[in-house]
Amino acid sequence: QVQLVESGGGLVQTGGSLTLSCAASGSIFRINDMGWYRQAPGKQRELVARITSGGNANYADSVKGRFTISRDNTKRTVYLQMNSLKPEDTAVYYCTADVRTSSSLFAGSRDYWGQGTQVTISS
Repeated sequence: QVQLVESGGGLVQTGGSLTLSCAASGSIFRINDMGWYRQAPGKQRELVARITSGGNANYADSVKGRFTISRDNTKRTVYLQMNSLKPEDTAVYYCTADVRTSSSLFAGSRDYWGQGTQVTISS
């Protein structure tokens, strides 16, 4: 019922910048938190940043001060602005959204995931 489409990945030099976008669509009643995770080859998926519907953001220590998460609730889109990129930032980046799909009093919400977008930082 819910689709998350990521874009903006690619190849960038060390020290460069890149912005990722993720748009949610489908049967959406309300989107709560949205966020970004990343997974490097042979590594566990890790949280990069998360943002509440009110704009309260949290970041992994490894990206704090370099990455900025933001969202446009009208566009149902979450962004990740990545600056001062390092080779260790190379990974597949996934967006996620905690979505309630029904107005029913008995309905809850759950996480949905995008397909992932590759970010590669050249040294």
